[in-house]
Amino acid sequence: MAAKLFLSKQSTLWFNQEFRSRVLFLLGALVVFRIGSHIPVPGVDANALARVYQQGASGNILNMFNIFSGGALERFSIFAIGIMPYISSSIIMQLASEIIPTLKSMKKEGNTGRKFITKYTRLGTVLLAAMQSIGVATFVLGQKVVVINPFEFYISTITCLVGGTMFLMWLGEQITERGIGNGISLLITAGIISGIPSAIALLNNLAQERPLFAISLLFVVVLLVLGIVFIEGALRKVPIQYAKQQNAGGYFLNGSAAHLPFKLNMAGVIPPIFASSIIMLPSMLLNWIGSENIKISGILSALQHGHIAYMIIFAAAIIFFCYFYTALAFSPREIAENLKKSGAFVPGVRPGEQTSKYLENVVLRLTFFGALYIAFVCLLPEILTSFVGVPFYLGGTSLLILIVVVMDFNTQVASYRVTQRYEGLVPSKSGLR
Repeated sequence: MAAKLFLSKQSTLWFNQEFRSRVLFLLGALVVFRIGSHIPVPGVDANALARVYQQGASGNILNMFNIFSGGALERFSIFAIGIMPYISSSIIMQLASEIIPTLKSMKKEGNTGRKFITKYTRLGTVLLAAMQSIGVATFVLGQKVVVINPFEFYISTITCLVGGTMFLMWLGEQITERGIGNGISLLITAGIISGIPSAIALLNNLAQERPLFAISLLFVVVLLVLGIVFIEGALRKVPIQYAKQQNAGGYFLNGSAAHLPFKLNMAGVIPPIFASSIIMLPSMLLNWIGSENIKISGILSALQHGHIAYMIIFAAAIIFFCYFYTALAFSPREIAENLKKSGAFVPGVRPGEQTSKYLENVVLRLTFFGALYIAFVCLLPEILTSFVGVPFYLGGTSLLILIVVVMDFNTQVASYRVTQRYEGLVPSKSGLR
């Protein structure tokens, strides 16, 4: 009897057919992603390239690129440039849809407009992936590790890398539609998680040499994780009151009270991802043009991790994208109109335009502190690594993405659990008499 109850559909979430199929699809997609990260582009001496990467890429912008791709760049696999061209194309299209009148009107056309914008985003992804592929191929060719004809190497590299990026874009869309969570974020997270065993091994080596320092480092990481979890769950609750309503008997019923929840970090992990992509793209293009030029070499060195210029540009880009993405995702005028139509109002604030301005001020204040929080989290490991000498494998951006995506995934799993409990309370049709 106990076993029967245990295996009951209501006893465990795993027996929910939709949830199980989505989880299995997600796991299968992540397995495919990890397998592709180990399929090398033909024509390269992998061992020689790994030595070149270890000597030259440690601590620079390529290291972040390598972490986001799950080590694919270091292995020069077909997923070497990862999903970043798609993210860069999405940034450009979102900016263009706010500036160009044609795209702005197209955005308001509903599904038809979104399809056109998605089409242009994919075309932009192909173009950016091709440009980055040429840059990567030029860089690898200059390292004297190519064992085939240069022309054949360019053709095979561009084909493999562009195809790999487009496949990852498609895979991310399929995860979003048929799996659980945002597919692009989960692919980036899977790449970050794949490097955690190496980080644990480095921490173990550090603990053997400097045990107190390793314990202090672990304590800082735990505090940082707890701080991120706490702030990501922080809400600003704006109280709203529903007007009194008259029932059929002519009596007035007291309006109910509720609230509008606004997160402190409304933009999530989008700003650091966008900021990283914005910094990576010019770095790759300049590297493609040629690092022998003194001016280009100076710009490239300024865009490397640990430099003040890089930190300033990175922080400014994060703050900008925090405001930009929040402005795209949040419309105070629309919320104010919906509240007015439903007979709700913010106590002490007039419905309509005044409510819109009040909500806009609330969101602007939250975005200011949220942007400072994200910039601090992303730059703290950078500062500790560059100026204190603390060996952080995971940068602040990687750590923030990892925690936020895991929290979002847990929230979606919890929603399936609530749905299952609700379905368990509703009697089946066969049980009704």
